[in-house]
Amino acid sequence: MADYSARTESCEVVVNVTKDTSKTMEPSDSFVSVPFLQKLVAEVVGTYFLIFAGCASVVVNKNNDNVVTLPGIAIAWGLVVTVLVYTVGHISGAHFNPAVTIAFASTRRFPLMQVPAYVAAQLLGSTLASGTLKLLFMGKHDQFSGTLPNGTNLQAFVFEFIITFLLMFVISGVATDNRAVGELAGIAIGSTILLNVIIGGPVTGASMNPVRSLGPAIVHGEYRGIWIYLLAPVVGAIAGALVYNTIRYTDKPLREITKSASFLKGRGGST
Repeated sequence: MADYSARTESCEVVVNVTKDTSKTMEPSDSFVSVPFLQKLVAEVVGTYFLIFAGCASVVVNKNNDNVVTLPGIAIAWGLVVTVLVYTVGHISGAHFNPAVTIAFASTRRFPLMQVPAYVAAQLLGSTLASGTLKLLFMGKHDQFSGTLPNGTNLQAFVFEFIITFLLMFVISGVATDNRAVGELAGIAIGSTILLNVIIGGPVTGASMNPVRSLGPAIVHGEYRGIWIYLLAPVVGAIAGALVYNTIRYTDKPLREITKSASFLKGRGGST
């Protein structure tokens, strides 16, 4: 059905590709340092091309009798994420997704003070990409490339939570654990996104990324159900990161796991 494939594609995105750093939190790059500015530029550019390529597949599909198809759109999202992870993962961590950034911060794998700047960079990249597509496809070809629930709000929320949980669980495993094959992180993350778009696209558009939904919403002025795409991915990503964190330290006794895994406890707090 035409309407089915028109909504069914979207995706999010995604990703931190730096090798483990249980203590990878850099003491905090100053907000005026060149390295930190380079990271922000990498997030803007990476998010721009992620949203441009992924949403372009959605728009082209709608304008050309569903020629791209749902599997094609899923492949486009998965491939662009894979390519970008290997391109800028070593610079910024290749998050491209506020849910991923917040999840890493919640498990103390990313400096909390840098979260607002990363989120702003990601939103800027998404909005610019959505604006570019709007300029390229004007008039009757100006299709909404954002995400809308294709069912109840509860169904959409649960679906977004689950697929983002899976995404962050995979990211935590392949990109932050020394025991994993780090060189395959991009392929594993891209494949997860491809899978999630295929199963979640028809239901929610498979956002998994607040700025993937918010960028097009801002450009087109379409905010229906936007709260779902802002809240569910963040909650799902945090849950996925925390669950992986609890199974990461398999060689430690329970009391040590609960002590070191809790991000609510301050470092070096005295007993």
